[in-house]
Amino acid sequence: MHICILGQYPPHIGGISSHTYLLSKQLQRRGDEVYILTYPHPYVKDIKGIKVETAPTSNIKGFRGLLFSMTATLKLMKMVRQYDINLIHAHFIIPPGLIGVMVGSIFRKKTALTVHGSDLLIQAKNPLLRPIIKFVLKRTDYILVVTKALKDNVLNLGISADKIYLTSNAVDTRKFNPENLELPPDIKLNSDKPTILFVGNLVAQKGIKYLLKAKKLMNTDAKLLIIGDGPLRGAMEDIVKKEAINDVIFTGARRDVENIMPSTQVLILPSVSEGFPITILEALSSGLPVVATRVGGVSEVLNQNVGIIVEPSDPIGLAEAVDTIIKNNELRNSMKVAARERALKYSNITIPY
Repeated sequence: MHICILGQYPPHIGGISSHTYLLSKQLQRRGDEVYILTYPHPYVKDIKGIKVETAPTSNIKGFRGLLFSMTATLKLMKMVRQYDINLIHAHFIIPPGLIGVMVGSIFRKKTALTVHGSDLLIQAKNPLLRPIIKFVLKRTDYILVVTKALKDNVLNLGISADKIYLTSNAVDTRKFNPENLELPPDIKLNSDKPTILFVGNLVAQKGIKYLLKAKKLMNTDAKLLIIGDGPLRGAMEDIVKKEAINDVIFTGARRDVENIMPSTQVLILPSVSEGFPITILEALSSGLPVVATRVGGVSEVLNQNVGIIVEPSDPIGLAEAVDTIIKNNELRNSMKVAARERALKYSNITIPY
């Protein structure tokens, strides 16, 4: 089968990109011909037999998605003809899902859509977008959801259950493993001081402000390493300086997280809204205990053997959970072993088509 994956893809950074990359390689191993249509990036290139193409757009907020909708629609139509595409698999409802069902209907091609989380949990709250979301979901042949909670959300929109498939996120367990102990030269960690790690976009839904409050409340003398970038970075750096929160390092976005995770002691994810964060799987695969909030699909993958779940918007709970793991060596070591075992169960993506 000739399949076009539409949406975020490496070299873009993020959970969706990680998911689509693993999916593309799994489809390729299955024997399918895989083609990618993604957003523009200066370092886009074909990846080991997978053709990667882009559609131009702008970085102007509010205009980026609209322009991509137009350019990607035209580009996808060209790719369907050129590569004899049989199925279009979009990731994220708007705009990729909308583009996919429109082009699919024109050429009478099957379409699939993976719902990752914020596209349904956040976009569907917008009264202008909600009808479009329902339109896309009803027109799509296969709806893949990464958590049970998202499946319930799709069902609540009146979508037929017989085309909804639960397909959890996956992780490359060879890339993310506890043996990656050689840190990048620019990352300096103190062997006498534990390191707490955060990886993600610096946006409101990630709960960054609660992370910083938790760091200030902790009893353990630890370093907080924040990997990621986003619109809140400047404001968060200002808070660190103004409130004199010690040992907080902002690295910006990085492509070598797998070489950093195993040298830290615990991953913290203080989100107030999530789908199924791949960062958690990457941490578990690296043998890292996780402290996360009870949102989205977090409780579907985390259990007491591999981490601690606290309620969202609770910096005290976050601080206590991290202190508990760092101070108890026996607990932390048992969690590290269980974390890797847990991650191995998420090494493949379920594909319904």
